[in-house]
Amino acid sequence: MTRRLVTPDELDGVRADRVVALLSGVSRRIARLTIDAGGAVRSGTAVSASDRMSAGDVISVDLIVEEERVEPDVTVVFSVAYEDDDVVVVDKPAGVVVHPGAGRPSGTLANGLIARYPEIARLGATYRWGIVHRIDRDTSGLLIIAKTPASFEHLQAALKERAISRNYLTLVSGRFGNARGTIDAPVGRDPVHPTRMAVTETGRPARTHYQRLADWEDHDVSLMAVSLETGRTHQIRVHMRAIDHPIVGDPVYGPGRMMPGDPGRTWLHARSLTFEHPSGSGPVTVHSSLPEDLAASLTPIGPPDRGSTP
Repeated sequence: MTRRLVTPDELDGVRADRVVALLSGVSRRIARLTIDAGGAVRSGTAVSASDRMSAGDVISVDLIVEEERVEPDVTVVFSVAYEDDDVVVVDKPAGVVVHPGAGRPSGTLANGLIARYPEIARLGATYRWGIVHRIDRDTSGLLIIAKTPASFEHLQAALKERAISRNYLTLVSGRFGNARGTIDAPVGRDPVHPTRMAVTETGRPARTHYQRLADWEDHDVSLMAVSLETGRTHQIRVHMRAIDHPIVGDPVYGPGRMMPGDPGRTWLHARSLTFEHPSGSGPVTVHSSLPEDLAASLTPIGPPDRGSTP
C-alpha cells in the first residue's frame, strides 16, 4: 500500500529515514530498509536515507513487507470499553506505553493487544497493529483499535478529517474568568528543548476547546472538560501551559511544584470518544469512568466552590 507523507514544519531539515519512520509509525530500521529498496519517492526521484527533507515535501512510501514483530505479552493490563468485529475501544491505564520502540520491545499496549487479539498481529507496522491514535504513557483512558486494514484506513481518514470526537478531563493550576474558551495556537518542536513540544510559529495548526466544570478558590485549581479539534503531540498539555494553566502532576509541562490534587502523574483522562463505525452503521460513543487514582486525588481538596466533580 502506497502512503503519501507530507513533511511537517517541525521535521524541516530532518533526515529522510527519520521522517519516514516518524510519519509511518515504523522503526528507523524498517524506514531505512524501505528507502534502500527504493520505496520512498519525492518528486519522482527515490530519496536516500541521509537526504534532508524540507517542510511540505511529499514522499510516496511503499513500506517493505518485512516488518517488526511485536511479541504477545499477557502481562499488559488494559480493559475493553467497546468491541465488535471491526473495532475495539481500549480503556488504557496510566503508565502503559502505547507502541513499542527503541529500548522498549515489550510491555506496551501493542504487545498486550496482540496477546488478546492475535489477528491484530497480521496488521503489522504498516497499520500500526491497529492502533488508530495515541495517548501519552501517563494519560489514562480511551483509544481506538482497528481489527482490519479497511477499518484502520476508515478511522485514520476520519481522524485526519477531524470527524472523531475526543474528550478529556483534566485538573489544571489556577482559576478561569471565562467558563468556556478555545486555544488556537500552532504546536511544534520546542526549538530550545527538541524532545518537547511547544507553541511555536513554525508548528502545525492546533485547536483545543475547554469548559470549566469546577474550581476551588482556596486551592487555586480547576477541573476542566477539554475536547480536541486537532491531535498534535502533547497538544492539551502544551496548550494549557501556554495559557498559564498547566496540568497538575505533569512532569514536563506542569506547574513545577506540588499542587493540590496531584495524583503522582499527569492529571489527564480520555473520558469519551465518538466515531462513525467503519461498517457505515452509524455513530458509536464510548465513555470511560474516572480512574481511582484521579478520583481519590480530588477527595482531600474537598467540595468545589463552583461547579461539581464527576
